[in-house]
Amino acid sequence: MSVAPLDKSERRPFQTKRAIFCVCLALLAAALSALGTWQVQRLAWKRELIARVDERVHAAPVPAPAQADWGKVNAADDEYRRVSATGTLANDKETLVYASTVLGPGYWVMTPLSLADGTAILVNRGFVPIDRRDPATRREGELSGPVEITGLMRMTEPKGSLLQSNDAAADRWYSRDVAAIAQKRVAGAIAPYFIDADAAANPGGLPVGGLTIIHFPNNHLVYAITWYGLAAMAIALLLFILRGEIGRGRLM
Repeated sequence: MSVAPLDKSERRPFQTKRAIFCVCLALLAAALSALGTWQVQRLAWKRELIARVDERVHAAPVPAPAQADWGKVNAADDEYRRVSATGTLANDKETLVYASTVLGPGYWVMTPLSLADGTAILVNRGFVPIDRRDPATRREGELSGPVEITGLMRMTEPKGSLLQSNDAAADRWYSRDVAAIAQKRVAGAIAPYFIDADAAANPGGLPVGGLTIIHFPNNHLVYAITWYGLAAMAIALLLFILRGEIGRGRLM
């Protein structure tokens, strides 16, 4: 039994569909290649960011920005910069922010540092475990008189954590939201950033400073290879189809 070949009118719908499929493959390959190039650009940006932050962390401390410079503070230029400030800790106005650290669950002790010009900077003095949240259990660590705080400059963390929102009314805090904490605890002008205190030991051993984790995930090279690999597969399939069409004399 013989099968009659399709005439031109019958082949035309298949050729049209195949042409549309080839165009879609070409567009897909272009889009995937663009994504790969974007990831390469992101890789260069991430490496520059890591190098810049590493330089800041290991630099000598500089004075924390004063009120006149608060408007210029931003994450790109100032995050993780080593700074120092001298003032008096308002221990009676500390705020406990829930924390999960290498030392286990507990709280960051956020305390306003009153400066000579009447302004204040919120200081993360460090970590205390859950059973030491009551200031009465760690009175030795409540420094009095003028103190110099050295640490890393950090940007505010508004609203709360990914899973839980801050509840200022109930005094439950899950992020270091400078504006919200200041509204509840500080009467005067306060810096829009806070300072993560360094590992200098406090009397009695608490709070424990120097626990800042600096980690920037850098998977952009893997992503770039993935996108470029998928683009190569799309191009290979496109070439295979075109080669078949040429072999059949349909592109001649």
